[in-house]
Amino acid sequence: MGEAVVNVYEAKTNLSKLLDRVERGEEIVLGRNGRPVARLSAYRTRRAPRVPGQLAGKIEMAPDFADTPEWLIEAFEAGE
Repeated sequence: MGEAVVNVYEAKTNLSKLLDRVERGEEIVLGRNGRPVARLSAYRTRRAPRVPGQLAGKIEMAPDFADTPEWLIEAFEAGE
């Protein structure tokens, strides 16, 4: 699927309309002389990296949490 290339003049003339399209999830390719030069896409905020152990000591697991029922083990072993 080829993307339509919007030339610089059209982009300057219709910037508000292009931004509306981007807000709806579309990506717009900007070009010069029919050649793609840039991509206009929605801004996504960066999430902070996850820090392991943040919930340590704050939650508890049930004592039988990791116990797998025998019937389930048998079903896996039987290929069901």
